Amino acid sequence: MADSGKSFRMRRLSAAGDGRYLFVPLDHSVSDGPVVPQARWDGLIRSLVDGGADAIVVHKGRARTISASILRHCGLVMHLSAGTAHAADTDAKVLVGDVEEAVRLGADAVSVHVNLGSATEHRQLADLGTVAASCDAWNMPLLAMIYPRGPRVTDPHDPALLAHAVNVAVDLGADLVKTSVTLPLGRMSEVVDSCPVPVLAAGGPLDGSDLIGYGTSLMRSGCRGLAVGRRIFSAPSPASLTARLAAVVHAVEPRTAGTNGTAGANGTAGANGTAGANGATSPHPSTIATGAA
Repeated sequence: MADSGKSFRMRRLSAAGDGRYLFVPLDHSVSDGPVVPQARWDGLIRSLVDGGADAIVVHKGRARTISASILRHCGLVMHLSAGTAHAADTDAKVLVGDVEEAVRLGADAVSVHVNLGSATEHRQLADLGTVAASCDAWNMPLLAMIYPRGPRVTDPHDPALLAHAVNVAVDLGADLVKTSVTLPLGRMSEVVDSCPVPVLAAGGPLDGSDLIGYGTSLMRSGCRGLAVGRRIFSAPSPASLTARLAAVVHAVEPRTAGTNGTAGANGTAGANGTAGANGATSPHPSTIATGAA
């Protein structure tokens, strides 16, 4: 098959092989500043892998700092868009990388950010189309991070507007779409039902409340995954929280938290978020984790 390379990469983006995805975006270091101190970077990545993240999202320079041995069963998504919180227009995004660089770095996918309703929407849509064409040439999966966000957007959680956003992404060539959630969450099914490719719900509850229950509601609405960054990397135990979210996404029992901060051979996660060598969870398809994050 001409697109077998894309099929292989898509398979690696879902560690359980079930077509569901828990992505942890770590591209905040460009937009907002350092995610964690450099001394903690490798430990954070290990904790995400041990917790069961399907993929992490980073920019190209940061990808070069990650040892292949750390990402032993976790996908790598290279983010191609950038903009900072200090810009005159914080909704503007520009391309700072390309698909060929992602191929050279061994990435499993690339991602592009588009803000519908922003003053530079036309440029961002053009960039998405250009990257999609390059992805087709290289058989590289494309994740579109697309949000209704800008001066002409009055309700960024409107189901009809979000359905429009995800379908723009599909029509321009995305294989996966990450977007905002509807309010109420139950109406996310309207967005999912409109979209022929997997939809990943972005972030966590705006009020900082129960992330696990929030994720459970979104998966029950038909979302095929979650993309949670800040709530995970700022958590006291990133591995433990990642494991609980992975249980929600893949409908398996979460790892059992220990008290000494390390995990034994059965793969249970400790209080500090590290895990043992056999850290895979056991599938229980009917089980969805609940509880406070």
